[in-house]
Amino acid sequence: MPREEKLSGKKKAAILLLAMGPEISSRLLKHFSEQEIEAITMEIANLSRVDKEIRDEVLDEFLLIGQAQQFMLEGGVDYAREILEKTLGHHKAVEIIKRLKEQVKVKPFTFVRHTDPKQLVNMISREHPQTIALILSYLDSQQAAVVLSELPGEMRSDIARRIALMDRTSPEILKEVEKVLREKLSTVVQQDFTQAGGVDTLVNILNRVDRGTEKLILEELEKENADLADEIRQRMFIFEDVITLDDASIQRVIREVDSKDLAKALKGSSEEVKERVFRNISKRAAEMLREDLEFMGPVRLREVEEAQQRIVGIIRRLDEAGEIIISRGGEDAIVV
Repeated sequence: MPREEKLSGKKKAAILLLAMGPEISSRLLKHFSEQEIEAITMEIANLSRVDKEIRDEVLDEFLLIGQAQQFMLEGGVDYAREILEKTLGHHKAVEIIKRLKEQVKVKPFTFVRHTDPKQLVNMISREHPQTIALILSYLDSQQAAVVLSELPGEMRSDIARRIALMDRTSPEILKEVEKVLREKLSTVVQQDFTQAGGVDTLVNILNRVDRGTEKLILEELEKENADLADEIRQRMFIFEDVITLDDASIQRVIREVDSKDLAKALKGSSEEVKERVFRNISKRAAEMLREDLEFMGPVRLREVEEAQQRIVGIIRRLDEAGEIIISRGGEDAIVV
C-alpha cells in the first residue's frame, strides 16, 4: 500500500478490524448495517499487505478519537478541548473536536459530573424528589450512589422509585432543571426526547451504595410496589456474576444448590463460569457434571433462566445472612 495514499474511512475500518483479530471483529461488525458490513468486508478482501507503520497510525487514531469522545461525554466540548490541547497541541485538538462535535451526543448535566458529591447533595437536597431523580439518572452510577446515600433517609426510597419508573424526559424540562441549578447546558444534541432513568439505572446505583442504604430503599419500595422491588433484586446480581465471588463463597453456594438446577444453569452460561464452578467441586463431581451437560441435550431457554434465577436467590439469601460476600466496591469491598 503506497505510503502517500490517503486512507478512506472504510479502509481504516478494515485495517482496524484486521488488527483486532477475528473474534473481536466479528462482535464489532454486528453493530454495523448490512451495507456497511458489505463495504468493509470488501475492503478487507482487497487488502493484500498493510505496513506496520500504517497499521499503527490507524490504531493510534482510533484510540485518540475514543479518548476524545469520552472526554466530551464526561465533561463537554470545552473540557475535551482543554485536555486534548494539553496533550496534542491547539491545532490537532481543534481538528479532532471539529470531527466529533456533530457525532457525539453530550449528556445533560455534564457540569455536575465533576462536582463533589457532598456539594451536590447541598445543591439539590431541597429540590423536588422528581428533580433529584432526574439529575441522578444522568450522573455516573458511582457518583449517583454517593449522592443518594447522603440524602435524608426519608427521601431515598421515593427518589429510587422515581428513578426506576422514569422513562422519557422532554428537552424543555431538562433545560428548566438545569436552569434551576444555575448552569446552562453546553451542548444539547438530542432527539425529541432523551432516555434516562429506568430500572437498570437504579440497579447500577444500588449496586454501589452501602448495604444499609440498599436494604432501606428496597424495603420501602416493597411497601409501595412489591413487583418493582422484586425486579430490582433480581437484576442486582445475575448468574454470570458468580465469577465475582471468592472460591469459599462459591463452594458454600454449591452446597445449597440442587444438582439438576446447577446443570441447567451452566447449560446457558459462559465457559468462564463453568470453569469457575468445576474448580470449586471435587474432581469426581466435576466429571459427573460435565457428563450431565454433555448428555443433557437441548434445554428451553426459559428453564435455564429459571434455574439460574433460583441459584441467584440462594446467593442473595446467603449474602444477606452474612455467610458469603458479594463484592460491591467502596467500604463494603473491604474484607478483614
